[in-house]
Amino acid sequence: MPADLFPGFSAHWIDLPDGRFFARAGGPEDAPAVLLLHGFPQSHACWHRVAPALAETHRVVCLDLKGYGWSAAPAGDAAHHDYSKRRMGEEVVTVMESLGHARFALVGHDRGGRVGYRLALDAPGRISRLALLDILPTVIQWRRMQEDPALYPHWRFLAGPAPEPEREIGRDPVAWYEAQVRGWTGDGRLDAFAPAALDLYRQAWNVPERIHAGCEDYRAGAGPDREADEADLAAGRRIACPVLVLVADRFVGRNGLDPALAAWTGTFAPQATGAAIASGHFLPEENPAATLEALKRFLAG
Repeated sequence: MPADLFPGFSAHWIDLPDGRFFARAGGPEDAPAVLLLHGFPQSHACWHRVAPALAETHRVVCLDLKGYGWSAAPAGDAAHHDYSKRRMGEEVVTVMESLGHARFALVGHDRGGRVGYRLALDAPGRISRLALLDILPTVIQWRRMQEDPALYPHWRFLAGPAPEPEREIGRDPVAWYEAQVRGWTGDGRLDAFAPAALDLYRQAWNVPERIHAGCEDYRAGAGPDREADEADLAAGRRIACPVLVLVADRFVGRNGLDPALAAWTGTFAPQATGAAIASGHFLPEENPAATLEALKRFLAG
């Protein structure tokens, strides 16, 4: 990766049972730690416009989740538990402990946010503050898709049985992923992405194992992730730490902040606060200034 995407950050390879995971870390080593987790179909590179400024006051770790970027992309198990957000949360804890952080703030975009809120529910002592970027709870997402089958068709497509989605994407992977990403930006273009970051995304999109891993991520969302949410709702479990919900006004927040925030306050985060960001789905790259301002205020609280 070009060094100028993360100036002054160090590179780390962490060995886990499923393989080697990649992370970058920067900022004062004795500062409070914050972990930044990317979404689909990206990698830690999505934070390059936000991480250096956060590193002025925090020890910032940017991790490639399993199956993405440069981290391991194992095949996974038949029940999709290997790509469940519970399992990925456990891997996050191992990575952060290996870097010297037993407790940390977490900022998660898209799939990274799903890992984050699952970890906050499963291991509340680990997470000091949680920022969720442009997502609804998985269980709410599926309920809304049941009510309106036209919503988020990529969820059902990617969660379909192997190898059909993998085969379809594999016919022209970069074209398929770029079409998805364009549809989620605010202007339907790729101009918001730095060429160096986009090049990294494209490299990963061309790897069959990573295509499969992305599908496994969504299959887990349809199975064990959804089941875990349903069980926690039934048990009345709630996130204990402060929660910030940021929504893009041209994606999850297109109907305003209130419906998205209500999805969280009515389920796992009754105390959550929120803000709408003028952006498409990719807040850290489409509107890094507003995203950074909101995160700095929240992390300083």
